[in-house]
Amino acid sequence: MTQKTYVMIKPDAVARGLVGQIVARFEATGLTIERMQHGMVTPQQAAANYVEHEGKPFYAGLVEYITSGPVVKMVLSGPSAVPVVRKLMGATNPADAAPGTIRGDFGLTLDANIIHGSDSPESAEREIAIFFG
Repeated sequence: MTQKTYVMIKPDAVARGLVGQIVARFEATGLTIERMQHGMVTPQQAAANYVEHEGKPFYAGLVEYITSGPVVKMVLSGPSAVPVVRKLMGATNPADAAPGTIRGDFGLTLDANIIHGSDSPESAEREIAIFFG
């Protein structure tokens, strides 16, 4: 079944010049890039995307980080796109991410962990609407 998912290459990865290597991994897996945009995340988009974390101690820092520099926003599609992307990204904490995953190979810290990907088809639909209208 073809599925869509949302992926964001975060400010730390963009600043480090890793966009091409990360995008190539998705393409090599056979996922289709339906949309891709380089730009800033607005505070409104960040608030909508991280609404479930509002009120938590790390929320302000999360919004500040994701709006601190350019990101690359993408809609990817393919068979089981959500779990395929999650597997390619690796564990959220780069210290726990397996070698060969995006976070395992490029991630430095939990706070700056290179990439975001939707965790379910429902999240993908919501996030695509937030960032692509």
